[in-house]
Amino acid sequence: MTFHPDAWRFVAIALALAAAAAWEAWPWGALGLLLPILVALFFRDPDRTAPDRPGAVLSPADGVILSIGPAAPPPELGLAPDGFIRICVFLSVFDVHVTRAPAAGLVRHAVHRPGKYLVASREKASDDNERLSVAIETPAGPVAFALIAGLIARRIVSPLAAGQLLVAGERCGLIRFGSRSDIFIPRTAAILVAKGQRVRGGETVLADLAIALLPAGAEDA
Repeated sequence: MTFHPDAWRFVAIALALAAAAAWEAWPWGALGLLLPILVALFFRDPDRTAPDRPGAVLSPADGVILSIGPAAPPPELGLAPDGFIRICVFLSVFDVHVTRAPAAGLVRHAVHRPGKYLVASREKASDDNERLSVAIETPAGPVAFALIAGLIARRIVSPLAAGQLLVAGERCGLIRFGSRSDIFIPRTAAILVAKGQRVRGGETVLADLAIALLPAGAEDA
């Protein structure tokens, strides 16, 4: 098991708190020694193998699909407001929070926008919460995604910048302590998942852009 580099200072803080609790209220305070373990598990960073599938749009995060439907991408990305399907993935504190690039391509925009910290499962969280929005130019058209903070998740850490080339499934950031990720896919793409489905970042194929590029009837040939 590997861990995100941010883990160790938070584990150190949890160790200090656990030690203080154990000192003040032994033996019940010793239960606090579980806290550093739980914190470390939050920052786990398992290896993932992206499927070798041209046109695949992958889930950027582990979690459960909250909704699928038409929606405008974040306005700060400058994309057309229509023509996209949004897939919302909710991450609990028990999910892996290291995020992955949903598609291969060129980062056109990576914009951080301050905002609120509503519960991430609420619909308004997409519009009102703090987020990092990213637009990727792919051979099949633009794909966008947003890493969104939540009630407990107050920090989004990502090295992404405009002009960066991405490989589908590569690590692209971390959302701390529970949140959501919204993915915006062209409406012409084939959606391959359903509401309520559990997905894995960097591995689960959410949609297929290549199917949309085939001539009519080619898929039946």
